[in-house]
Amino acid sequence: MLDPRFVRENIDLVKSALEKRRSGIDLTEFLVVEDERLRLLRESEELRNRRNVCSAEIGKLKREKKDAGSLMQEMKGVADRISQIDEILKANEEKGKSFLLTVPNTPHESVPVGRDENENVEVRKWGEPRKFEFEPLNHWDIAEALKIIDFETGAKIAGARFSLMRGAGARLERALMNFMLDLNTSKGYTEVFPPLLVNRESMTATGQLPKFAAELFTIADPELYLIPTAEVPVTNIHRSEILREEQLPLYYTAYTPCFRREAGSYGKDVRGLIRQHQFNKVELVKFSFPEKSYEELEKLTADSEDILQKLGLPYRVVLLCTGDMGFSSAKTYDIEVWLPGQNRYREISSCSNFEDFQARRADIRFKREGKKGTEFVHTLNGSALAIGRTLVAILENYQTQDGTVIVPECLQKYMGCDIIN
Repeated sequence: MLDPRFVRENIDLVKSALEKRRSGIDLTEFLVVEDERLRLLRESEELRNRRNVCSAEIGKLKREKKDAGSLMQEMKGVADRISQIDEILKANEEKGKSFLLTVPNTPHESVPVGRDENENVEVRKWGEPRKFEFEPLNHWDIAEALKIIDFETGAKIAGARFSLMRGAGARLERALMNFMLDLNTSKGYTEVFPPLLVNRESMTATGQLPKFAAELFTIADPELYLIPTAEVPVTNIHRSEILREEQLPLYYTAYTPCFRREAGSYGKDVRGLIRQHQFNKVELVKFSFPEKSYEELEKLTADSEDILQKLGLPYRVVLLCTGDMGFSSAKTYDIEVWLPGQNRYREISSCSNFEDFQARRADIRFKREGKKGTEFVHTLNGSALAIGRTLVAILENYQTQDGTVIVPECLQKYMGCDIIN
């Protein structure tokens, strides 16, 4: 959430940022609420000053044995009005906060202005796409031939966009999970396994609510939400806390299943593992000093890239433009892996700096040694990596002409084999 004072004092800047994001949000409602709030605060302050003056006058009249009835009657009316204003202000502040919960983050100055994904900027590439001596297959054809992913049974059990991993497919999924977690923890990330169901406060804190309600699977009684990413529960580990300076930066990694309705994706990626309602992912989450957060973003992105490099999978990094970046993000790099079966790069990780946008919603602060007051931390997160999409990339990049799949060397100890046949 944006700082209400920042919005009020930098209204033209915020309007410009919203236009760059093509959000369509009109700040008029917020400004009306803010004007009313400031008017009420001024009135309340004047009444409190009047009450202080009159209280002293009433005391003086009583000491002098004089009639203070009229002043006391006035003060009763003043007290009633102050109480009334306090109630109106409470409702006013809630209305302003509710509005700001719908306003996206302000893009960092280094983010390119653009309409959509076609105006994202390629930052770098790693690895050369393999030249095949045969026509490479899509992962679903490879999986069907090897009998390692059963889409038909997954649909029978749960419905469309679900799958059942079998044999070497299930082992590969587990091998990737363990490989990613082991690599991340070796770099200083603390592994956690969080709840898969979270409350409304947790979803609101990270920006999933109210914006993305249609994307979420919910439970009505009690009201709980299946997580769309481990970012949600892991970021909320420190909700409503004041951290000590020496605790920062904090690094976490977590494996979780993730659940998304994929609302609005009808007709997109209907085959295969690219867009599932349930999928596995390993996530990185950071809590950083504000002045270090963009340095931490570069490190986080490099940590995600390192996994692909060790797996030998070609990829590229793109900087998202203002029209394509996520609601809560101030700056995002997408890492896109090469899929020869589709002859294109596909997203496998998003690495984002949210600055204090999530921390303000979640009330996560820290206190510097020897300084008064507290500051909001900066939060960051990135996939390291989406396991299903990594599995897809391995099947397509390591397929052979005889229909087998070579297991990347770094996974062989987890798989217990060097080939899937």
